[in-house]
Amino acid sequence: MEDVTEPAEPAAGGAARLFAVMRALALHQHSASRVKDVAQAVGLTQATTHRLLQSLVKEGMVEQDTRSKRYRLSIEFFALAAQAGNLSGLRQLCRPVLLRLGARLNDAIFLLVRSGFDAVCLDRNEGPYAIRTFTGGIGGRVPLGVGQAATAILAFLPDEEREAVLQFNLPRLREYGLLDEVSLRSEIEQVRACGYASRRAGLLDGMAGVAVPILDREGRAVAALGVGTLIERLSPERLPIVVDLMQRETAEVGRQINPFDPALWNPAAELTQR
Repeated sequence: MEDVTEPAEPAAGGAARLFAVMRALALHQHSASRVKDVAQAVGLTQATTHRLLQSLVKEGMVEQDTRSKRYRLSIEFFALAAQAGNLSGLRQLCRPVLLRLGARLNDAIFLLVRSGFDAVCLDRNEGPYAIRTFTGGIGGRVPLGVGQAATAILAFLPDEEREAVLQFNLPRLREYGLLDEVSLRSEIEQVRACGYASRRAGLLDGMAGVAVPILDREGRAVAALGVGTLIERLSPERLPIVVDLMQRETAEVGRQINPFDPALWNPAAELTQR
């Protein structure tokens, strides 16, 4: 069908239309889209939208289901996006942050990333004080809910996902001598309310810590920055200052996260590249 209702536009206008179509497809990627739905979303005729979609199909950026005739962004599109984002992996992005916080706070700083039901230490910057942690060195793994950073990640997962992790991890958490389920859920609600996890006394004698989640653009916790220190160094007066510094850093990191970063779904693979 030939489109005669809209005049030809300069190349820049055509590019804008193509991107508008791709954005519309992205909003319904899970179910794919009909031509008329995309046309309505971008404010174009069905004929023009069909032509744009077919152009994207020819370039491999969009695929069409042969049965339903619906369109979705292709695997090639996501592969291209992943390749474009590989220059700023999470560990590389956070390394200057760890150094800055370490210098300003004079304490040990940790970067933990989620891995299934666990959190993995992806990087750390040593402080001047001898401290003990559950994860130990880089590559150490701990169940979500153990320690401040892993609890910060757990607290800011989507509701259903958080509940699934809790149900799976509760028997594991008891092995660490953690509180009962009611107390843990109460702690999670407190973390969600104040935006950080902090504990001045608890599982490791003499140790204290605070952690702030790193949220992706959808508000999902994918990692956390944590401070490990001596209990006397995390006084009620110092805590708000530490949290403010950490939240400023995590907010900036969150805006730069590459959603295709391998560290977000396979941190072990990222660690082997060190």
